[in-house]
Amino acid sequence: MIGPSPAVAVGAVALALALALPLAARPLLLRAGVIDVPNARSSHQRPTIRGMGITTAVALIGALVVALFMPQGSGQGAPGATLLMVILLSCAAAAAVGWVEDIRGLGIKVRAGLQLGIGAIATGAVALADTAGNQLWWIPAGAVAVAAFVNVANFMDGLNGISGFQGLIIGGFYAYAGYLTGHNWLIYAGVAIGLAFAGFLPWNLGPDNVFLGDVGSYLLGASISVTAMTAFLSGVPAEYVFSPVLIYLADTFVTFLRRLKSGEPVYLAHRQHAYQRLTDAPMSHLRATAVVSTATVLVSALGVIAASEGGLIQVVASSLCLVVVYAYLRSPEFFARLAPSRK
Repeated sequence: MIGPSPAVAVGAVALALALALPLAARPLLLRAGVIDVPNARSSHQRPTIRGMGITTAVALIGALVVALFMPQGSGQGAPGATLLMVILLSCAAAAAVGWVEDIRGLGIKVRAGLQLGIGAIATGAVALADTAGNQLWWIPAGAVAVAAFVNVANFMDGLNGISGFQGLIIGGFYAYAGYLTGHNWLIYAGVAIGLAFAGFLPWNLGPDNVFLGDVGSYLLGASISVTAMTAFLSGVPAEYVFSPVLIYLADTFVTFLRRLKSGEPVYLAHRQHAYQRLTDAPMSHLRATAVVSTATVLVSALGVIAASEGGLIQVVASSLCLVVVYAYLRSPEFFARLAPSRK
């Protein structure tokens, strides 16, 4: 197991770049007219600079490059540097697709094909790198999982702070999972993700707030999903991998089923996600983001407990995880009922 210094160095690079790069990028994006205009699914009311996620991408990729030169340990499975390179290249590819989407737009079929390709290549690379066994049959599942979560992250990127806090929280828990399981590469990846997105938060939450754009939300989805896939294929317990993304997955899946059941076109812009309905409760962006983030922390912590313990404790932790998911999905109705008493 590595000491704290290498992980601190990786995190310092991610945070420093994420905080500093927007100083140069903001005027360039403004001059280029990379502006987000509110639409039917938007939670903001005025045109805002988007595409700032390009700076988060550079920060994350820069930190992962540094991580390649850090002690990787001697864990089982594929070499840590190889796995970090897979994550790095996947992040770069997803960010590039998102950047093109921000600047000129992409057709749905082209976008989906590129996302599936990133997932398939990343999964194949991890499977081939693991000489302990043949895992190539995971490629189709990995392709779909990565592409699906890239879109989930994009759908959920509708509040100030929501993606930044998700990156920070999930990255932090993945780093902790790496510490618990002895996967040094996972510590580096988690720290890089967490602090790269943390560095975006002051820019997103400040008075002249800017948005990640598709480049940033695609980056968030790819960095988390490829790291999760890589961890899963490397033998990290499923509870560590999947519990941090459970809130995002549940919100998206339940909203999709609700729209499908009501006969609404599922591909049209809307405001029916639980996090969007929280702002109609009414609730500020920051408070709604706090609800999503708190739920994510709770299910992540319960996942760690479930994976670390056995017997009754594991059953209770898993059950409480489902309770938190249900409570989150019902939270818009709960806070809406409280609204009159706050007036």
